Amino acid sequence: MNEFRSEHPSTYVVQDRSNQDELIRLHVQDQMLTASQGGVLPEQPDPRQFERVLDVGCGTGGWLIEAARTYPTMKRLVGVDASLTLIEYARAQAAAAQVQDRVEFSVMDALRMLEFPAGFFDLVNQRLGMSWLRTWDWPKLLHEYQRVVRVGGVVRLVESGAIETTSPALARFADLVLFAMHRAGHLFAPDWTGVTGQLVRLLRQYGFQQVQTHEAALEYRAGSPGWQEYMEDVQHALRTLRLFIEKWTHVPSDYEALCSHVESELRLPDFVATLHVLTAWGTRQPQPDEPATALWADRY
Repeated sequence: MNEFRSEHPSTYVVQDRSNQDELIRLHVQDQMLTASQGGVLPEQPDPRQFERVLDVGCGTGGWLIEAARTYPTMKRLVGVDASLTLIEYARAQAAAAQVQDRVEFSVMDALRMLEFPAGFFDLVNQRLGMSWLRTWDWPKLLHEYQRVVRVGGVVRLVESGAIETTSPALARFADLVLFAMHRAGHLFAPDWTGVTGQLVRLLRQYGFQQVQTHEAALEYRAGSPGWQEYMEDVQHALRTLRLFIEKWTHVPSDYEALCSHVESELRLPDFVATLHVLTAWGTRQPQPDEPATALWADRY
């Protein structure tokens, strides 16, 4: 597989994929989300059925590496991302965790094509795709997921929704991001259900059945487990998302003061933020005239 030797413009909300602030933020966010959700696949009744796993938009690779450490029965785990910087970081993390014999990372633009055979994976995972998917990108991508997952395999989508917080400054910042994301085409509606409210429909519309969901309210309270990571995530986001906000809407003249207020309010003893997260998954069914065993031939 050919890899980019430099970062190319992408649909991701932070255009500079080599931005070190953003790399750190994604690493922190990855760990925080997995821990807050209770693990890598908390809603799946039997993750041992997933021997071949694809993580699309894998970022710093944390979810895939944790999946390999948690489930030794997973034989091959593949992460793809359009950013060479993130893929190189993920490879280093896999080596440090000593799982590089089962985990591999490749530079790949999922919006063009997933360079894998049909029916190759048992599970396709995607977390926080709203950061790089526009509303018109979903049909082609879900068709690709249906192609690369085996009959009976699972496609799993995890997206964040509403944010409730005691911090007025953080709520204002979230509104700025929301407006910019809707203007940029990342949300189906101008509110925080602009993606989560569509996941079930999208999975069903593009051929997946037995669609199920799991909703979680992830609470980050001052001094509690996960609060430090949440605070770091927000602090980095204040810097890395400014250009995105500037591109799609008006950056307020008091933006620097707003950032200072956010950071101050994050440290207040009564600070609370609740992030609503929806996980939706569906099963790949045989197409007309397609035997259920047809896509297993090249797997072993």
